[in-house]
Order: sequence, then structure tokens, then C-alpha cells
Amino acid sequence: MSSKSLTFAIFGNLYQQEKSAAIEQVLACLKVHGARVIIHEEYYHFINEMCDVHRILKSAKCSFSTFSGNDFEADFAISMGGDGTFLKTASKVGGKHIPILGVNMGRLGFLADIAPDDIETCLQALHDDDYAVESRAVIQVKADDKPLGETSFALNDVSILKRDTASMISIRASINGEYLATYQADGLIVSTPTGSTAYSLSNGGPVVVPGTGVFIMTAVAPHSLNIRPVVIPDSAEVTLDVESRNHSFLVAIDGRSEKCGEGTRITLRRAPYNIQVVKRSGTRYFSTLREKLMWGADVR
Repeated sequence: MSSKSLTFAIFGNLYQQEKSAAIEQVLACLKVHGARVIIHEEYYHFINEMCDVHRILKSAKCSFSTFSGNDFEADFAISMGGDGTFLKTASKVGGKHIPILGVNMGRLGFLADIAPDDIETCLQALHDDDYAVESRAVIQVKADDKPLGETSFALNDVSILKRDTASMISIRASINGEYLATYQADGLIVSTPTGSTAYSLSNGGPVVVPGTGVFIMTAVAPHSLNIRPVVIPDSAEVTLDVESRNHSFLVAIDGRSEKCGEGTRITLRRAPYNIQVVKRSGTRYFSTLREKLMWGADVR
């Protein structure tokens, strides 16, 4: 056992108990290493109905506390859930440069790719410094040059979308002040390479390897068949002006939606920080891609 004492901040899915089924195993492993454990307050109340957190962590070597919002510091963050939970964890970590370990209790799991059966091995690897960290770009969102909502940063994507009952919207897009196109569509997705395998991919966007240094612009159900995805440098500034028949639209930031009024100018640029993602030593992106997307699999 390593003598190094580390602090772990734990986040998790608040709605589905099965996505926290491995939490007792995680806490027990952290206790063995004498870690300092801090748990997001809302998640603590959720999991404490399933297990006695104090009983599991009771040890002279293992300290425990809770925190609210993003008021914390840690050596690592652990996300218990799927990729959606990972994105929420990333929004709390923000610019703290704390590496995030994603335990996959969901389905696909590009970001949360540690299987519950591998938890003990992975936590040991963290104490042994036997792991890799991938640095992922983030998109910063502003509405009329002001932050939009509580969290104005996206690890996956920012989507400009029509409201549920509205007809399609008109989105005038410019890159570094140069007019690109006006999209008549249900929406427009601007994604990072990390988000290229998410909403953008389901709308015909390309798969882009993380670390490539680009953003991808993909229309959602465009009215014109000759509209195609566009890949731009992530050093570029994207400005979007939206017209809508009901005079409002939605901005979804990693799935968190904010309502905006017509005439609001949305500005997107690369954030001043990256999100650090923990990967097991030896993990290879293309093998993960083949496995998750089932490329080459005969499903007959």
C-alpha cells in the first residue's frame, strides 16, 4: 500500500441508484489507501440512503467531509455515472486543473470509461503514479458578451436549438468576423473534438481525435441539403445571430439549456483552461472508438 495520502472529490448521478451501485466499493478502496474523501453534498445525501458512508469510511487514516457547489480542492475528482455525469463533474471542476476519473455506470462511456470491476486496480494505479492524463479543450459561451447562466463552459458542445413547439430557426454564423453562412435548421452544434462523438456525430458530423485543435460546426436537420459540417481552428471566434418566429431560442451547454431572446448574440471561443481526463496507462483512443461504435462488428 502506498504511503501517499491523496484527496478525492466524489460526484455522481443523483437520479438513478443503479448508477451508484459501485460507490461502496470505491469508498472502501479509498479507505484502504487512507485517502481524504470529500463528497458533493447533494450526492452525499443521495448515496447515504443506500449505504452508511460514515461506517464505510470510519478510520483514523481516512478523513471525510462534504462540500457544496464548486467550493473544493482535491488531487483527483471521481465521477460515478455515465458521460452525462462526467460532463456535470467537469463543470464543477472548471479551471481547477483537477484530473477527473470517470467510473462508467452508464451505457456508452467515452469519457466515463472505467468499468466498476476495474475500480480497485485504477485507484491503486493513481497512488502508484501509473496513469495518463489527457488535456481536453473547452468552449466558452457568452450572450451579448456576458456569461450565460451558472456555467458558461462546455467540454462536449454548445447547441443553438429551436424551442419544442417552434418552427426552424435562422442562424447567421460568422468566423472571426467573416460571414460563413445562414443556417435554416432546427439548430446548430459547435463541438470540441471530445464532443465529436456525441450530438454532432448523430447529426452527421465527423469523428475528430481529441487534441486536434479544432471545433466542428454541424447543422441539426438543415432545410438545405447542401449544408455540410465545417471544421475550424479552435483559435477562431464564432458569432451566432438567431432569428425565430416565436422570438426566442435555446442554448444547450453540454445539455444544460438556457432560453435566449431573439437578437441575443452568442459568441463562442476556446476557454482559457482545459479539462484533465484520467486514462489508464496503455489506453488507446482508436481501440476505444472501435469498441464503443462497434466498427467492423457483424451484428447479424
